[in-house]
Amino acid sequence: MTYLVTLSFLLVAALCEAGGDALVRTGLHASDLTNKIVRIVGGGLVLLLYGLVVNAPAWDFGRLLGVYVVFFFVIAKLISFVAFHEAPTPAVWVGGGLIVAGGIVISLR
Repeated sequence: MTYLVTLSFLLVAALCEAGGDALVRTGLHASDLTNKIVRIVGGGLVLLLYGLVVNAPAWDFGRLLGVYVVFFFVIAKLISFVAFHEAPTPAVWVGGGLIVAGGIVISLR
């Protein structure tokens, strides 16, 4: 599997994990029962898709975990800002910078 394809799989997996979690979160706080059920079940299905995407390829996921965590952090913060209007604090910016730096270090080994 080429490096670009691997990165694409990790990006899709991170989108599914953060997006599925966001769907479940909005479902838990929805006022309408139908909306609540649709969002929670939809989030569960997206999280299942995450599990399939991240575990289907024959790769050393432990080795790629640093890159994955960077993708997950960035996507989760974007979703948090756009969907939930939660702006990152200075501590999140610093911690996020460390996460990105760690991902770079791990990917260069």
